Amino acid sequence: MTANETLYLASGSPRRRELLTQLGLHFERIHADIDESVLPGEDARVYAERLARAKADAGWSVVQSCALPERALLSADTTVVQDGVIFGKPLDAEDARRMLQAFSGRTHQVITAVAVRLGERVEQVTSITDVTFRPLSEADIQRYLDSGEAFDKAGAYGIQGKASVFVERINGSFTGVVGLPLFETAALLSRFGYVFP
Repeated sequence: MTANETLYLASGSPRRRELLTQLGLHFERIHADIDESVLPGEDARVYAERLARAKADAGWSVVQSCALPERALLSADTTVVQDGVIFGKPLDAEDARRMLQAFSGRTHQVITAVAVRLGERVEQVTSITDVTFRPLSEADIQRYLDSGEAFDKAGAYGIQGKASVFVERINGSFTGVVGLPLFETAALLSRFGYVFP
């Protein structure tokens, strides 16, 4: 197997597609809908890992029901957490504002869990990165909200975009914060026979 062999991607994230392309991978998108609700008292890491696995299982069901050729299927989930509170995608501008205010001048964690499924075999890896924001003024937050970037992203920001100027430092995987930790993902796929670079 080579890094150019096609795999299935159970994710609609354009950022994950870009990162997989960066690894030299070709992929076919599989639509896998799951319930992303947080269970009562659920830990953020457990939540991210559960969703990554659920997306892999749902994606594999699509592969089977459509009688598609068997090949590795990759899924992932990115979760943002601070003080035990999970920050999902903002519901609206005020929810996004609340999240950015919470991160202002503080450190939060970005957890990205990745799962690969091939038949009954499923393996997972998890990346946890500390992200520290500089203090944000209300004007900083409003300009960012006006840019439109805050929406459809866990924690209401994209580190690879305009919010990069908010980030004082990170400790961990930059690509994990973007949505797919490349080091861990390549190591996981290599266990399924993929070769990098």
